[in-house]
Amino acid sequence: MDGFQAYGAGKSGGAFDPVTFVRQPQTVARILCWLFAIVVMGCVANEGYVNRPEEVEEFCIFNRNQGACSFAVTMATLAFLCSAALLALDVYFPQISGVKDRKKAVMVDIVVSAVWSLLWFVGFCFLANQWQASKAEDNPLNEGADAARAAIVFSFFSIFTWALQALLAIHRFKLGADSVTFNQDYVDPTPQEALEAPPPEE
Repeated sequence: MDGFQAYGAGKSGGAFDPVTFVRQPQTVARILCWLFAIVVMGCVANEGYVNRPEEVEEFCIFNRNQGACSFAVTMATLAFLCSAALLALDVYFPQISGVKDRKKAVMVDIVVSAVWSLLWFVGFCFLANQWQASKAEDNPLNEGADAARAAIVFSFFSIFTWALQALLAIHRFKLGADSVTFNQDYVDPTPQEALEAPPPEE
């Protein structure tokens, strides 16, 4: 990077540095979101259902509400995929040559992260409410209680990690484009155009 920035990344075409990439705050936040989604999905899918000897079908430990378990697993799965997609976009972001395209990518990041923060807030409230309303007689051995609590706690943590991603994306958006080098219509030249360009005057 030569010091010129466009929405938080230098000119396109530079070599990918994995160490620098992993140390970026947005990368850490995305990895945390990804891990938290795995924890919620794993807890509910593996231990969120209990069956009693006298019943044929399993029931959800969140107040016997199948919708609560389905909602948690679906939301965590989609959040996992969305985190992976945004992480892939971050890897590709420095290769985007058009400033307008970079601006669109950052705006998508802001909207998606804010929406997921809101969805995790709704999910946390829903799971916490259903867990509080659960009856002890439905699960006398308290099976899956730790997994249910872990799903609720990591749903709560996810609110803040997604909100952090939104704030970091807003910061990148505010950085904008370096007006000295870039304008909104700037696109890096193709390799052929670069070869045909006249040499700089001395």
